[in-house]
Amino acid sequence: MTDADFEYLRGYLKQKSGLALTAEKRYLIESRLLPVCRRFGIATLSDLVGALRLARAGGLDKAVVEAMTTNETFFFRDRAPFDLFRDVLLPQALAARAGVRRLRIWCAAASTGQEPYSLAMLLNEAAPQLAGWRIELIATDLSTEVLEKAKLGLYNQFEVQRGLPVQLMLKYFEQVGEQWRLRPALCQMVDYRPLNLLDRFDHLGTFDIVYCRNVLIYFDAPTKADVLARIAAQLAPDGAVLLGAAETVIGITDALSPDPKHRGLYRHGQARAVASAPAPAPAPAPSLPRFAMR
Repeated sequence: MTDADFEYLRGYLKQKSGLALTAEKRYLIESRLLPVCRRFGIATLSDLVGALRLARAGGLDKAVVEAMTTNETFFFRDRAPFDLFRDVLLPQALAARAGVRRLRIWCAAASTGQEPYSLAMLLNEAAPQLAGWRIELIATDLSTEVLEKAKLGLYNQFEVQRGLPVQLMLKYFEQVGEQWRLRPALCQMVDYRPLNLLDRFDHLGTFDIVYCRNVLIYFDAPTKADVLARIAAQLAPDGAVLLGAAETVIGITDALSPDPKHRGLYRHGQARAVASAPAPAPAPAPSLPRFAMR
């Protein structure tokens, strides 16, 4: 791969996915895109660049972008954001949304589903308090390949052992050979949709809680600011955004500000207190909520 090829691929990936690669990541491009070359019968990375320039190979552009995305995830990753959901955000929502009895949650960059399914388990554990509520849990990702795996709800032994408490594994999974399948009722709680965070997402409607964790670290500062501002625009007045442990809004955008009581939690720039914020009208979502708690 020539220097010119590398620079083209850096720009291409930045434009298509927001991925900002430094010169030190040249090895990453080579290790991840050579298998794509073999899959499409392309001899070299220089030939791959030529095909991308001419846009001749059907599906090659998508394969290149998906090969470069990082899909590291596991159940209840970092634990604290899920304890925060169970102990703080969900009780606050129960109080603030008591009039409309509706809750909308978005997991951006959901990868193979462990994050939204972790939230689904917590929602199911709180089913008695949510009786009669309409819950919409939307999970999106750039990669359609990982979304298809997420929809299956099928995980190997290593995947279910990473972060998943054994009592929840036994309660919500059934063993199928050497793999573990999530019970259908829980799979049906999550609405998976392909979405590139660089594209418009206002059609998703307004959300009460947004998980956008461990994806902004791959973007440059202007792209982070743009994505965060557009997330804030889709956030209810008293809504909450959770970012990854290595991510922050400080020095990037004024659209959101840190919650002084909880690390990793962000709210609108004015940091409005949930207790004093009025409950918003039902969000203008394009579809009916995915499930109702009974």
